[in-house]
Amino acid sequence: MTPADDLGPRYFSTLFLEEADLFISSLSKSDRKKLILKIYQAERVRDSILFKKLRTDIWEFRIRIGNLRIRILAFWDKRQPTRTLVLATHGFVKKTDRVPEKEIDKAVRIRRTYFEQTNIN
Repeated sequence: MTPADDLGPRYFSTLFLEEADLFISSLSKSDRKKLILKIYQAERVRDSILFKKLRTDIWEFRIRIGNLRIRILAFWDKRQPTRTLVLATHGFVKKTDRVPEKEIDKAVRIRRTYFEQTNIN
């Protein structure tokens, strides 16, 4: 049981796509552990500090670890009636107050590709 389990049931489950997984793997073990705990918290608590809408279809996990402002961009897949997924597209360390447009555009492209590939019968 993790501390996040005390927060209640999950509103959604997070699936890390390849680029998000690679980014998370590049972090130190302790930073990776803190990041995963924050994402577990975001799955259980509706909090715009942890998980915030950027555009119509793109959201961000907002994680601060020490001086690092880490962002993991994501989108929703609500096609399954019994399970709501949030798919993490990629991550980066934020250096400015705004999320760079190129990062949002990248998340949009990954989202489009995901739905094109998963809609094939």
